[in-house]
Amino acid sequence: MRSNRPKPLHLICGRPMVMHVIHAVAPLGPQRTVVVVGHGAEQVTKKVQEQSPASANVSFVEQRTQRGTGDAVIVGLTAFDDDDLDDTSTIVVVPGDAPLLRPATLEELVTLHETNGFAATVLSAVMDDPTGYGRILRAKDGRVLRVVEQRDASNDERLINEVNTSIYCFRRDLLGPALRHIRADNSQSEYYLTDVIEVLAGMGHRVGSLVVADPAETSGVNDRWQLALAERELRARTNKHWLLNGVTMLDPRQTFVDVTVRLGRDVTLFPGTMLQGHTVVGDGAEIGPDARIIDSAIGANAHVENSVVRHAEVGSGAHVGPYASLSPGSTVADFEVTGAFYTGSAE
Repeated sequence: MRSNRPKPLHLICGRPMVMHVIHAVAPLGPQRTVVVVGHGAEQVTKKVQEQSPASANVSFVEQRTQRGTGDAVIVGLTAFDDDDLDDTSTIVVVPGDAPLLRPATLEELVTLHETNGFAATVLSAVMDDPTGYGRILRAKDGRVLRVVEQRDASNDERLINEVNTSIYCFRRDLLGPALRHIRADNSQSEYYLTDVIEVLAGMGHRVGSLVVADPAETSGVNDRWQLALAERELRARTNKHWLLNGVTMLDPRQTFVDVTVRLGRDVTLFPGTMLQGHTVVGDGAEIGPDARIIDSAIGANAHVENSVVRHAEVGSGAHVGPYASLSPGSTVADFEVTGAFYTGSAE
Protein backbone atom coordinates (compact mmCIF):
# COMPACT_ATOMS: atom_id res chain seq x y z
CA MET A 1 0.00 0.00 0.00
CA ARG A 2 1.36 3.38 -0.89
CA SER A 3 2.04 6.08 1.63
CA ASN A 4 -1.07 7.66 3.10
CA ARG A 5 0.74 10.89 3.95
CA PRO A 6 -0.58 14.12 2.39
CA LYS A 7 1.17 15.23 -0.79
CA PRO A 8 1.29 18.65 -2.45
CA LEU A 9 -0.59 19.18 -5.72
CA HIS A 10 2.00 18.21 -8.33
CA LEU A 11 1.56 19.01 -12.02
CA ILE A 12 2.72 16.41 -14.55
CA CYS A 13 2.74 17.46 -18.19
CA GLY A 14 0.39 20.33 -17.39
CA ARG A 15 -2.16 18.41 -15.30
CA PRO A 16 -2.57 17.75 -11.58
CA MET A 17 -1.38 14.19 -11.02
CA VAL A 18 -4.85 12.91 -10.10
CA MET A 19 -6.22 14.18 -13.43
CA HIS A 20 -4.18 11.57 -15.30
CA VAL A 21 -5.94 8.93 -13.20
CA ILE A 22 -9.37 10.46 -13.84
CA HIS A 23 -8.72 10.47 -17.59
CA ALA A 24 -7.67 6.81 -17.37
CA VAL A 25 -10.93 5.94 -15.60
CA ALA A 26 -13.24 8.02 -17.82
CA PRO A 27 -13.37 5.53 -20.78
CA LEU A 28 -14.98 2.98 -18.42
CA GLY A 29 -18.09 5.19 -18.41
CA PRO A 30 -18.35 5.41 -14.62
CA GLN A 31 -21.69 6.26 -13.08
CA ARG A 32 -19.69 8.31 -10.60
CA THR A 33 -16.01 9.03 -9.95
CA VAL A 34 -15.42 9.84 -6.29
CA VAL A 35 -12.21 11.67 -5.39
CA VAL A 36 -11.25 11.31 -1.73
CA VAL A 37 -9.40 14.45 -0.69
CA GLY A 38 -7.54 15.36 2.48
CA HIS A 39 -4.62 17.77 2.75
CA GLY A 40 -5.06 20.76 0.41
CA ALA A 41 -8.63 19.70 -0.38
CA GLU A 42 -9.75 23.10 -1.72
CA GLN A 43 -6.81 23.38 -4.12
CA VAL A 44 -7.27 19.85 -5.44
CA THR A 45 -11.04 20.19 -5.78
CA LYS A 46 -10.80 23.43 -7.74
CA LYS A 47 -8.27 22.06 -10.25
CA VAL A 48 -10.12 18.79 -10.75
CA GLN A 49 -13.45 20.55 -11.26
CA GLU A 50 -11.89 22.78 -13.91
CA GLN A 51 -10.20 19.99 -15.85
CA SER A 52 -12.36 16.86 -15.45
CA PRO A 53 -14.28 15.59 -18.49
CA ALA A 54 -18.04 15.63 -17.97
CA SER A 55 -18.15 11.89 -18.74
CA ALA A 56 -16.16 11.15 -15.55
CA ASN A 57 -19.03 12.41 -13.32
CA VAL A 58 -16.63 13.55 -10.60
CA SER A 59 -17.65 14.25 -7.02
CA PHE A 60 -15.62 14.75 -3.83
CA VAL A 61 -15.57 13.56 -0.24
CA GLU A 62 -13.10 14.61 2.44
CA GLN A 63 -11.09 12.25 4.63
CA ARG A 64 -10.53 14.58 7.54
CA THR A 65 -8.29 12.21 9.49
CA GLN A 66 -5.70 10.11 7.65
CA ARG A 67 -6.44 6.63 9.00
CA GLY A 68 -5.35 4.50 6.08
CA THR A 69 -6.54 3.43 2.66
CA GLY A 70 -9.30 1.21 4.02
CA ASP A 71 -10.75 4.21 5.80
CA ALA A 72 -10.39 6.29 2.62
CA VAL A 73 -12.57 3.79 0.75
CA ILE A 74 -15.12 3.79 3.58
CA VAL A 75 -15.27 7.58 3.29
CA GLY A 76 -15.49 7.36 -0.50
CA LEU A 77 -18.47 5.01 -0.35
CA THR A 78 -20.48 7.65 1.50
CA ALA A 79 -20.87 9.40 -1.85
CA PHE A 80 -23.01 6.49 -3.09
CA ASP A 81 -26.58 5.57 -2.15
CA ASP A 82 -26.97 3.22 0.81
CA ASP A 83 -28.99 0.57 -1.06
CA ASP A 84 -26.05 -1.71 -1.81
CA LEU A 85 -27.44 -5.00 -0.50
CA ASP A 86 -28.41 -6.30 -3.94
CA ASP A 87 -26.06 -4.10 -5.97
CA THR A 88 -23.58 -6.33 -7.79
CA SER A 89 -22.06 -3.48 -9.79
CA THR A 90 -18.32 -2.91 -9.84
CA ILE A 91 -16.41 -0.49 -7.66
CA VAL A 92 -12.97 0.36 -9.08
CA VAL A 93 -10.40 1.68 -6.61
CA VAL A 94 -7.37 3.53 -7.98
CA PRO A 95 -4.78 5.58 -6.05
CA GLY A 96 -4.46 9.20 -7.11
CA ASP A 97 -0.69 8.94 -7.50
CA ALA A 98 -0.60 6.58 -10.51
CA PRO A 99 -0.28 8.99 -13.47
CA LEU A 100 1.12 6.37 -15.87
CA LEU A 101 -1.90 4.06 -15.68
CA ARG A 102 -3.41 3.30 -19.10
CA PRO A 103 -7.17 3.13 -19.76
CA ALA A 104 -6.70 -0.21 -21.58
CA THR A 105 -5.30 -1.79 -18.42
CA LEU A 106 -8.31 -0.71 -16.36
CA GLU A 107 -10.67 -1.97 -19.04
CA GLU A 108 -8.93 -5.37 -19.04
CA LEU A 109 -9.12 -5.52 -15.24
CA VAL A 110 -12.84 -4.73 -15.14
CA THR A 111 -13.61 -7.20 -17.93
CA LEU A 112 -11.74 -10.00 -16.12
CA HIS A 113 -13.50 -9.15 -12.86
CA GLU A 114 -17.02 -9.08 -14.26
CA THR A 115 -16.66 -12.00 -16.67
CA ASN A 116 -15.51 -14.32 -13.88
CA GLY A 117 -17.89 -13.01 -11.21
CA PHE A 118 -15.07 -12.36 -8.75
CA ALA A 119 -15.77 -10.74 -5.38
CA ALA A 120 -12.58 -8.75 -5.85
CA THR A 121 -9.86 -8.55 -8.48
CA VAL A 122 -6.37 -7.25 -7.76
CA LEU A 123 -4.08 -5.67 -10.33
CA SER A 124 -0.64 -7.05 -9.50
CA ALA A 125 2.85 -6.59 -10.92
CA VAL A 126 5.96 -8.72 -10.97
CA MET A 127 9.02 -6.66 -10.01
CA ASP A 128 12.73 -7.43 -9.86
CA ASP A 129 12.90 -5.34 -6.70
CA PRO A 130 9.60 -5.44 -4.79
CA THR A 131 10.92 -3.42 -1.84
CA GLY A 132 8.25 -1.22 -0.30
CA TYR A 133 5.25 -2.93 -1.88
CA GLY A 134 2.69 -5.30 -0.41
CA ARG A 135 3.18 -8.90 -1.53
CA ILE A 136 0.52 -11.11 -3.13
CA LEU A 137 0.06 -14.40 -1.24
CA ARG A 138 -1.54 -17.23 -3.19
CA ALA A 139 -2.83 -20.72 -2.47
CA LYS A 140 -1.22 -23.68 -4.23
CA ASP A 141 -3.94 -23.57 -6.88
CA GLY A 142 -3.12 -19.93 -7.64
CA ARG A 143 -6.03 -18.30 -5.81
CA VAL A 144 -5.27 -14.97 -4.15
CA LEU A 145 -5.47 -15.40 -0.38
CA ARG A 146 -4.28 -12.08 0.96
CA VAL A 147 -1.93 -9.15 0.58
CA VAL A 148 0.72 -8.53 3.22
CA GLU A 149 2.39 -5.15 3.58
CA GLN A 150 6.18 -5.16 3.56
CA ARG A 151 6.42 -3.79 7.09
CA ASP A 152 4.24 -6.66 8.33
CA ALA A 153 5.72 -9.41 6.10
CA SER A 154 7.91 -12.27 7.26
CA ASN A 155 11.35 -12.81 5.74
CA ASP A 156 9.98 -15.54 3.44
CA GLU A 157 7.07 -13.34 2.36
CA ARG A 158 9.45 -10.53 1.46
CA LEU A 159 11.08 -12.83 -1.11
CA ILE A 160 7.86 -12.83 -3.16
CA ASN A 161 8.21 -10.55 -6.19
CA GLU A 162 4.54 -10.31 -7.16
CA VAL A 163 3.26 -7.12 -5.60
CA ASN A 164 0.03 -5.27 -5.05
CA THR A 165 -0.44 -2.12 -7.14
CA SER A 166 -3.27 -0.72 -4.95
CA ILE A 167 -5.63 -0.96 -7.93
CA TYR A 168 -8.71 -3.15 -7.48
CA CYS A 169 -12.20 -4.06 -8.58
CA PHE A 170 -14.79 -5.00 -5.95
CA ARG A 171 -18.37 -6.20 -6.12
CA ARG A 172 -20.24 -3.45 -4.36
CA ASP A 173 -22.57 -5.58 -2.26
CA LEU A 174 -19.56 -7.42 -0.79
CA LEU A 175 -17.19 -4.49 -0.32
CA GLY A 176 -19.10 -2.68 2.44
CA PRO A 177 -19.54 -5.74 4.69
CA ALA A 178 -15.89 -6.72 4.19
CA LEU A 179 -14.71 -3.25 5.17
CA ARG A 180 -16.60 -3.59 8.45
CA HIS A 181 -14.43 -6.60 9.31
CA ILE A 182 -11.01 -4.95 8.96
CA ARG A 183 -9.04 -3.81 12.01
CA ALA A 184 -6.19 -1.37 12.60
CA ASP A 185 -4.07 -3.93 14.47
CA ASN A 186 -0.90 -3.43 12.42
CA SER A 187 2.40 -1.57 12.74
CA GLN A 188 0.87 1.67 11.39
CA SER A 189 -2.41 1.47 13.35
CA GLU A 190 -4.18 2.09 10.05
CA TYR A 191 -7.09 0.44 8.27
CA TYR A 192 -5.55 -1.32 5.26
CA LEU A 193 -7.71 -1.81 2.18
CA THR A 194 -5.54 -4.85 1.46
CA ASP A 195 -7.13 -6.60 4.47
CA VAL A 196 -10.42 -6.71 2.54
CA ILE A 197 -8.84 -9.29 0.21
CA GLU A 198 -8.15 -11.66 3.11
CA VAL A 199 -11.64 -11.07 4.54
CA LEU A 200 -13.35 -11.93 1.25
CA ALA A 201 -11.16 -14.96 0.60
CA GLY A 202 -11.77 -16.15 4.17
CA MET A 203 -15.53 -15.96 3.57
CA GLY A 204 -15.13 -18.31 0.62
CA HIS A 205 -15.49 -15.68 -2.11
CA ARG A 206 -13.30 -15.90 -5.20
CA VAL A 207 -10.58 -13.27 -5.52
CA GLY A 208 -9.02 -12.86 -8.95
CA SER A 209 -5.93 -11.10 -10.20
CA LEU A 210 -4.49 -9.57 -13.35
CA VAL A 211 -0.73 -9.24 -13.71
CA VAL A 212 0.02 -5.95 -15.49
CA ALA A 213 2.29 -6.33 -18.52
CA ASP A 214 4.40 -3.27 -17.72
CA PRO A 215 5.03 -2.76 -13.98
CA ALA A 216 6.16 0.83 -14.60
CA GLU A 217 2.60 1.67 -15.59
CA THR A 218 1.43 1.30 -11.99
CA SER A 219 4.33 3.13 -10.34
CA GLY A 220 3.29 5.58 -7.65
CA VAL A 221 4.75 9.01 -6.95
CA ASN A 222 5.89 9.54 -3.37
CA ASP A 223 8.84 11.89 -3.88
CA ARG A 224 10.27 14.31 -6.42
CA TRP A 225 12.55 11.69 -7.96
CA GLN A 226 9.56 9.47 -8.77
CA LEU A 227 7.73 12.57 -9.98
CA ALA A 228 10.55 13.30 -12.43
CA LEU A 229 10.52 9.71 -13.72
CA ALA A 230 6.75 9.84 -14.26
CA GLU A 231 7.08 13.18 -16.02
CA ARG A 232 9.71 11.77 -18.38
CA GLU A 233 7.58 8.74 -19.26
CA LEU A 234 4.47 10.82 -19.90
CA ARG A 235 6.42 13.24 -22.07
CA ALA A 236 7.77 10.33 -24.11
CA ARG A 237 4.21 9.03 -24.61
CA THR A 238 2.97 12.49 -25.56
CA ASN A 239 5.77 13.07 -28.06
CA LYS A 240 5.21 9.65 -29.63
CA HIS A 241 1.51 10.44 -30.04
CA TRP A 242 2.25 13.65 -31.91
CA LEU A 243 5.05 12.13 -34.00
CA LEU A 244 2.59 9.48 -35.20
CA ASN A 245 0.06 12.19 -36.02
CA GLY A 246 2.00 14.41 -38.41
CA VAL A 247 4.20 16.52 -36.10
CA THR A 248 7.95 16.75 -36.73
CA MET A 249 10.35 16.89 -33.77
CA LEU A 250 14.01 17.23 -34.63
CA ASP A 251 14.98 15.87 -31.20
CA PRO A 252 12.09 14.48 -29.10
CA ARG A 253 14.38 14.24 -26.06
CA GLN A 254 14.70 18.03 -26.05
CA THR A 255 11.05 18.76 -26.83
CA PHE A 256 8.53 19.24 -24.02
CA VAL A 257 4.81 19.18 -24.78
CA ASP A 258 2.13 19.15 -22.08
CA VAL A 259 -0.71 16.67 -22.53
CA THR A 260 -3.10 19.64 -22.55
CA VAL A 261 -1.47 21.17 -25.66
CA ARG A 262 -3.07 20.80 -29.11
CA LEU A 263 -1.00 20.68 -32.30
CA GLY A 264 -2.08 20.93 -35.94
CA ARG A 265 -0.80 18.95 -38.89
CA ASP A 266 2.75 19.38 -40.20
CA VAL A 267 3.89 21.38 -37.18
CA THR A 268 7.67 21.41 -36.72
CA LEU A 269 9.17 21.59 -33.22
CA PHE A 270 12.88 22.39 -32.97
CA PRO A 271 15.05 21.40 -29.98
CA GLY A 272 14.47 23.37 -26.79
CA THR A 273 10.76 23.87 -27.44
CA MET A 274 8.46 23.93 -24.39
CA LEU A 275 4.71 24.05 -25.02
CA GLN A 276 2.73 24.37 -21.81
CA GLY A 277 -0.82 24.66 -20.51
CA HIS A 278 -3.60 25.00 -23.05
CA THR A 279 -1.45 26.18 -25.93
CA VAL A 280 -2.82 25.60 -29.45
CA VAL A 281 -0.52 25.52 -32.48
CA GLY A 282 -1.94 25.77 -36.00
CA ASP A 283 -1.09 23.67 -39.04
CA GLY A 284 2.36 24.12 -40.54
CA ALA A 285 3.72 26.30 -37.73
CA GLU A 286 7.38 26.14 -36.75
CA ILE A 287 8.32 26.52 -33.09
CA GLY A 288 11.86 26.92 -31.77
CA PRO A 289 14.61 26.41 -31.32
CA ASP A 290 14.55 27.41 -27.63
CA ALA A 291 10.99 28.72 -27.45
CA ARG A 292 8.67 28.60 -24.46
CA ILE A 293 4.95 29.08 -25.08
CA ILE A 294 2.38 29.06 -22.26
CA ASP A 295 -1.42 29.10 -22.68
CA SER A 296 -1.19 30.81 -26.06
CA ALA A 297 -2.55 30.48 -29.59
CA ILE A 298 -0.12 30.20 -32.49
CA GLY A 299 -1.61 30.59 -35.97
CA ALA A 300 -1.09 28.37 -38.98
CA ASN A 301 2.32 28.67 -40.67
CA ALA A 302 3.60 31.02 -37.97
CA HIS A 303 7.19 30.81 -36.75
CA VAL A 304 8.26 31.47 -33.14
CA GLU A 305 12.00 31.19 -32.50
CA ASN A 306 14.12 31.77 -29.38
CA SER A 307 11.22 33.53 -27.68
CA VAL A 308 8.85 33.45 -24.71
CA VAL A 309 5.10 33.74 -25.31
CA ARG A 310 2.70 33.90 -22.34
CA HIS A 311 -1.10 34.05 -22.65
CA ALA A 312 -0.74 35.73 -26.03
CA GLU A 313 -1.85 35.26 -29.64
CA VAL A 314 0.34 34.97 -32.72
CA GLY A 315 -1.44 35.31 -36.07
CA SER A 316 -1.18 33.08 -39.11
CA GLY A 317 2.04 33.43 -41.06
CA ALA A 318 3.58 35.73 -38.43
CA HIS A 319 7.25 35.52 -37.43
CA VAL A 320 8.17 36.13 -33.79
CA GLY A 321 11.76 36.49 -32.62
CA PRO A 322 14.49 35.78 -32.19
CA TYR A 323 14.60 36.77 -28.51
CA ALA A 324 11.10 38.23 -28.42
CA SER A 325 8.93 38.35 -25.31
CA LEU A 326 5.13 38.46 -25.56
CA SER A 327 3.41 39.29 -22.29
CA PRO A 328 -0.16 38.28 -21.36
CA GLY A 329 -2.80 39.77 -23.59
CA SER A 330 -0.46 40.77 -26.41
CA THR A 331 -1.19 39.99 -30.06
CA VAL A 332 0.96 39.66 -33.16
CA ALA A 333 -1.11 40.21 -36.31
CA ASP A 334 -1.28 37.85 -39.27
CA PHE A 335 1.97 37.90 -41.30
CA GLU A 336 3.58 40.45 -38.99
CA VAL A 337 7.35 40.13 -38.42
CA THR A 338 8.42 41.28 -34.96
CA GLY A 339 12.19 41.26 -35.45
CA ALA A 340 14.79 40.56 -32.77
CA PHE A 341 14.30 41.50 -29.09
CA TYR A 342 10.69 42.53 -29.68
CA THR A 343 8.59 43.08 -26.55
CA GLY A 344 4.86 42.73 -26.98
CA SER A 345 2.25 43.89 -24.49
CA ALA A 346 -1.51 44.16 -24.28
CA GLU A 347 -3.04 47.22 -25.82
